[in-house]
Amino acid sequence: MQPMQGTLLVASPSLRDPNFIRTVVLLCQHDADGALGLILNRPTDAAVGDFLPDWAPHLSTPDVVFEGGPVQREAAVALARLDGDPPSDGWVGVGPDLGLLDVSVPPWDVPGKVEALRVFSGYAGWGAGQLEGELQTHDWFVVPAEPGDPFDADPLPLWRSVLARQPGRLRMLAHFPPDPMLN
Repeated sequence: MQPMQGTLLVASPSLRDPNFIRTVVLLCQHDADGALGLILNRPTDAAVGDFLPDWAPHLSTPDVVFEGGPVQREAAVALARLDGDPPSDGWVGVGPDLGLLDVSVPPWDVPGKVEALRVFSGYAGWGAGQLEGELQTHDWFVVPAEPGDPFDADPLPLWRSVLARQPGRLRMLAHFPPDPMLN
């Protein structure tokens, strides 16, 4: 499967970069200039409501900031699922009802109903051709996303559960030990 907007990048067991060990990344943008994604399974202890109180009622469980990736960790990136029309400004579509939402806009100014919301600190970014190079070295598996993946209420086991639902060899990797030398 080719990496494209809305697919998941699942870190292979051989990927040892501490920023990406056993991560599941939602690919939000991908073109000739590079790619941008959000790590879906790295919640922090910081409550989003402490920083964005107006958005607190719209947050998905757990309502904490997620570590979105190693790039611009001081930046807040919000991923939302809307029921209805997206805003004309402050919205970058990722899928039919999924997109990046500018949370500097108050929730009452968003035309569609916010069904799910997750806030990330930073993002994962790749320059032109960088992601393709990492795919050639088998650092990532590209798999389809399911609608619940970006807002999973129990995000920590997401790496294992996404692999477990794949066919063939990928399914077997769901039980790959964190350190095969200790197996």
